[in-house]
Amino acid sequence: MQPKWPWRCVLITGASSGIGRALAEALAAPGVTLHLGGRDATRLAEAAAACTALGATVATHQADVRDAAAMAAWIGGAGPLDLVFANAGIGAGTGKGFERAEDARAVFETNITGVLNTVIPAVAAMAAQPAGPGGLRGRIAVVASIASFVATPGAPAYSAAKAAVQRWAEALDATERRRGIRLHSICPGYIRTPLTAHNRFPMPLLMEPAEAARRTLKGLRAGRLRVVYPRRMYLLARLVGALPPGWRAALMAGFPGKD
Repeated sequence: MQPKWPWRCVLITGASSGIGRALAEALAAPGVTLHLGGRDATRLAEAAAACTALGATVATHQADVRDAAAMAAWIGGAGPLDLVFANAGIGAGTGKGFERAEDARAVFETNITGVLNTVIPAVAAMAAQPAGPGGLRGRIAVVASIASFVATPGAPAYSAAKAAVQRWAEALDATERRRGIRLHSICPGYIRTPLTAHNRFPMPLLMEPAEAARRTLKGLRAGRLRVVYPRRMYLLARLVGALPPGWRAALMAGFPGKD
């Protein structure tokens, strides 16, 4: 039985829960090798067991994406890679009435520096790989958010960090594709994950991780530079994001912050 998806060697950060684990389980099949990274050893082992039961060969790495040297060593030693997900991320906001300095720093360090520490060595590794069909050497997917398109008062650092990596991935694709490396920005709306479990506000069109993984992989297989879902949330975010800053701030001023 052939795997449903075309990638045989995949590396995923933040693979122990949420979208990361859902991606791992969606890709797991006989003939597929998964390199799964995460900080929580117990949850990472559970994710690995689930993927092994589906027939995949699984290697785990207890990874802190903020550690540039450790990430470079892990990715550089993983062997040929068809697909890398820079997925690890955290969230924080103004749930206590303001955004704490330590929360803002942690969000930027994980959601921006952690992405850099994943993508940069992945690009280097793929550039050294032989080209496959159509000259493609590999794909790198950066998990951003629909929050990329709106300066959200309730989660300033989170929306800013996701905007930064979304734009970086899309800009980098324009040059790296010349070397046979494709980059993609993944921009989901609200997904039922540990990251959203503590939100104290309505989350319209809340989606299950398995559906998010399916839509992500479908978009990558189609070669889309920006994979965004659900479409109604995206259109709303673009509309609100296009408002004059003062209007947008007034509109969103009463929204509760993210913890």
